[in-house]
Amino acid sequence: MQNAVILPTSHCIMNRELFSGIIREHHSPLMAYARMITGNAVSAGDVVQDSFVVAWQNISKFDVTRDIGAWLRGIVRNKWREACRHAGREITMDEESLAAIEEIVSEWQADRPEIFDHLAGCREQLPAPLAESINAYYDQSLSTDEAAAQLGINGATLRKRLERAREALRECVQNKQATK
Repeated sequence: MQNAVILPTSHCIMNRELFSGIIREHHSPLMAYARMITGNAVSAGDVVQDSFVVAWQNISKFDVTRDIGAWLRGIVRNKWREACRHAGREITMDEESLAAIEEIVSEWQADRPEIFDHLAGCREQLPAPLAESINAYYDQSLSTDEAAAQLGINGATLRKRLERAREALRECVQNKQATK
């Protein structure tokens, strides 16, 4: 890291509140990215959580001239590789595929950083049954059966609610994007 800009400690005090803001800003994009490379929500959540711990431990070494999103995605990739090695699993993506995903994600974030704000606003507008279904399945990473049991409904009802919620969110986000 010859070109890294490391600020003196007195100028680069990272407090928990500031780092919490970084987490809030980057959590959803990192979860989406991690889900792409890990293939499931539970592994993605573990990788992202571990990545934020590593980021916190190494924030003083962050090169402020770089994009923090790219830096965090790099940590996510490395934590995923580490998890695969520890589990004795083969890494299912080659470097070329990972680079292609990274390019798509970085372009997407540069062009449309407000999409997650739009999505959060749209989620707030969902009717309670749809919002509860989204929360149980995506936010809590419960399986279909677990989420349905928690909500006191059957699996088919949950799947239909999720389908309706995704469609409502898609339309809402598209409308917000079109009116900007």
